[in-house]
Amino acid sequence: MTNTARPETGRPAIASLLRRGAEALGLAAAPGFALMALLSARPAGGLTDGLCHGGAAASPLRGMAVRYLLMAAIHAAPWLRLLAGR
Repeated sequence: MTNTARPETGRPAIASLLRRGAEALGLAAAPGFALMALLSARPAGGLTDGLCHGGAAASPLRGMAVRYLLMAAIHAAPWLRLLAGR
């Protein structure tokens, strides 16, 4: 029996859609975390900077910026697979 080309219906179509959605979310994570790291590393110049970050002498790579960079590195695997052609 030959397999005829017809659109997927039912559960296989839903599974395929979910798989593509998961891949897209995986690709969106690393750039999102990198952007958040950049945004959290910039000096805001607000009233709470002295209270929350130790004043003007504090490093721009403080607290959340480092965490976001680490999360971006951890979530880089889908990008590495895509670049490797897998």
